[in-house]
Amino acid sequence: MSVLMALGMEVYNVAFKMGYNAMPGGLSNMTNAVFPDALREAAFMWIFVFIFSNLWGNRIGHALASRIIRPGKDNPFFIMLMISGCTVLIMCPTMSLAASILFNICLGGAPVTQLPAIWVGTVLKNFPMALLWNLFAAGPLTRLIFRGVCRGNIQLKSAEDSI
Repeated sequence: MSVLMALGMEVYNVAFKMGYNAMPGGLSNMTNAVFPDALREAAFMWIFVFIFSNLWGNRIGHALASRIIRPGKDNPFFIMLMISGCTVLIMCPTMSLAASILFNICLGGAPVTQLPAIWVGTVLKNFPMALLWNLFAAGPLTRLIFRGVCRGNIQLKSAEDSI
């Protein structure tokens, strides 16, 4: 999921950086020129996503969701939505801070005193996309891939047991 979230968010942010959001028609005018830059940035940003999600993002997200959900009583789809939403609630500000420091302060030369404003602006820009990307693209695709891999492993194990 880390790779897919990083890739999707980098495509979105690079398209913003290239000004597609300000054009008439908005992001619908995006061209393939976005993808090489997004792939370059995602090539290292996914590592930050992976580290931060494993250190605290997933844990705190699950802890927040557990205050809302009732396992065994709630619909599994609702449980998945709450866990995903609460994880994005933690990870989006975390990754927005990392990106603000890296791209705006270190590489962009913005003054450190502007970091709080840059970070809040980055969260406001990224949160809606991160939530939708997680719920409708990265999450379902990751679950589909893992279901396929797990089924393959189960079938392989069954075949080995029958030999």
